[in-house]
Amino acid sequence: MGMVGGMQIWPGNPYPLGATYDGGGTNFAIFSEVADRVELCLFDDEGNETRVDLPEREALVWHGYLPRVTPGQRYGFRVHGPYDPARGLRCNPSKLLLDPYAKAIDGDYRWDQALFSYNFGDPLSFNDADSAPFAPKSVVINPFFDWGNDRPLKVPFHQTVIYEAHVKAMTVNHPAIPEDVRGTYSGLAHPAMITYLRNLGITAVELMPVHQFVHDSGLVERGLSNYWGYNTIGFFAPHNGYASFGGRGGQVQEFKSMVKALHQAGIEVILDVVYNHTAEGNHLGPTLSFRGIDNPAYYRLVDSDKQYYYDTTGTGNSLNVRHHESLRLLMDSLRYWVTEMHVDGFRFDLAASLAREFHEVDRLAAFFDLVNQDPVVSQVKLIAEPWDVGDGGYQVGGFPPNWTEWNGKYRDSVRDFWRGEPSSLGEFASRFTGSSDLYEIDGRRPIASINFVTAHDGFTMHDLVSYNEKHNDANGEGNRDGESHNRSWNCGVEGPTEDPEIIVLRERQKRNFLATLLLSQGVPMILHGDELGRTQQGNNNVYCQDNELSWVDWQAAREEDPLTHFVRAITRLRAEHPIFRRRRFFTGEIAGDNKLPDIAWLRRDGEVMTEADWNTRSGMTMTVFLNGHGIPERDALGEEITDDSFLLLFNPLNEDVSFTLPPGEYGPTWEIVAHTGDPLLARKRRTTRAGSNVDVIRHALVVLRCRI
Repeated sequence: MGMVGGMQIWPGNPYPLGATYDGGGTNFAIFSEVADRVELCLFDDEGNETRVDLPEREALVWHGYLPRVTPGQRYGFRVHGPYDPARGLRCNPSKLLLDPYAKAIDGDYRWDQALFSYNFGDPLSFNDADSAPFAPKSVVINPFFDWGNDRPLKVPFHQTVIYEAHVKAMTVNHPAIPEDVRGTYSGLAHPAMITYLRNLGITAVELMPVHQFVHDSGLVERGLSNYWGYNTIGFFAPHNGYASFGGRGGQVQEFKSMVKALHQAGIEVILDVVYNHTAEGNHLGPTLSFRGIDNPAYYRLVDSDKQYYYDTTGTGNSLNVRHHESLRLLMDSLRYWVTEMHVDGFRFDLAASLAREFHEVDRLAAFFDLVNQDPVVSQVKLIAEPWDVGDGGYQVGGFPPNWTEWNGKYRDSVRDFWRGEPSSLGEFASRFTGSSDLYEIDGRRPIASINFVTAHDGFTMHDLVSYNEKHNDANGEGNRDGESHNRSWNCGVEGPTEDPEIIVLRERQKRNFLATLLLSQGVPMILHGDELGRTQQGNNNVYCQDNELSWVDWQAAREEDPLTHFVRAITRLRAEHPIFRRRRFFTGEIAGDNKLPDIAWLRRDGEVMTEADWNTRSGMTMTVFLNGHGIPERDALGEEITDDSFLLLFNPLNEDVSFTLPPGEYGPTWEIVAHTGDPLLARKRRTTRAGSNVDVIRHALVVLRCRI
């Protein structure tokens, strides 16, 4: 036991890493192989700093225990060691460093030269200005929380409907939510928000990054912010900017309360996580945490010149998943969010970066092996964004069997189909039925495909049907940022219009996209606000726009109620009929007691499509028959699953088309249950017989049901 300034210091333990409060004091532990000495820095309410040398080093972990240090204590580290950027070594004790395992972070960065280890203009120089006055602080938390009977919901993937949501955007303008909690975790947990999500048929919210993130200095200088949050600095800490009472660790309790409330409503919580890079950027970036603790352990460096960072993320750095300590950080973080924060799964941003053992993407990389073997992490929902910006980084269909993937090919195919692109029918058919060409070879099933038409990165659904070109001038980058090839169609006029025919067509196209999404095999994901007609005025990259451009406008949304009503009806149709969420791929072979194939592709005249039909523009209209008697599955009690049969009449052409229903063996009578040209089915549901004609207006989808 030692003493510093009257403060007792005990040896403590090297595990667990971070700050761990045990009721009587706090154990501090931090990894650094390159350090010569590590100081723990404690801050009082006035910002006064007390420095304490961690007395023990064991297995490359520096540690110590301080009695009477309690939750709410702010702290950081100063790491003494070699500073030689040319060799990849960047220790600088003048820089206050966040704990990589901090469970909460208080404050934000105030950008100043002191946050950088070099003098501007000379990247190899050494800057000894103290960064503490400009840096946020790590916070000791109380881990206790009354979870009650909360437990994992474990909603099967085939019954899942995902809603990609931004914590702030969803509630900052919601009139039914109290102003003091709008835009926060508490706002998302408000009964008005939960009721809305339940009525919409949502079973899981996929939250855009909620790990503590940094607003880049360049954006702050331009009056903007890192709104999306893909700039992580704390992999264990809920972002304090989304907390209504986030000071001194309150954000942890608030986040847990949000999860508990959503679980009570039957809604899972999936986190969009950014384990591929950090907010410290490239060799010209600030020294905030990992860089000053052990640069070569946490980051991939260029082999030929270790001053520079190997970057496959487009952000300046990539985490070094070849190093045991980076892997431990990732796995400890994932387990923490499952066991302590009760989340139900993860969507991994730029997941191909995590598969890069060396330069190539390796699906058997150590990270994926560790996830597969982990008894906690392997049991939650795992979703990959299956690409990065490096060579060979587009890996749709290339992830391990227990993973699902954002299916970018689904997005592209469905967009092309409904804007009438020639020769898109075969691709569309594959995507609509679960993308067996991508997933079946590895023994995966339709749930491997997370289907989406829009996501945070790109146009909203409203803008997809209203703009041919991006309009990103508000970002201050000369409209050079964002994707230029959007596969969008403005329906005849760029942007807002008062032309009633174009307005009607745009609304119909939205319904076409959303109905196709929700009735496709696989797991549907809806972008927040798409069901409300949310617009970003043609901006397809609002990563820096924390304002009305990106927030959900609930006041304007009331005028879009027919679209919301339509989405609710289609999610209900999906939930009620297992034919739209099969657990196995279609085979096209005879199945069921009606001696029909489990799926059939028919021409508009009701006859089976031929090879020539698949390859001509006239073949772009089609009827899809889904056989409710041909589902090769059993329920939990071992009973065979049967359902009604359905016909889906697709007309993406710019002309009205008359479809002939197939012969009576497919079904004697059919009832129209959904019509994108008549969203509310204001007319009485019409029943029609086999062999009769159904007129489908241009750019429309009609769904018919034959009861068993």
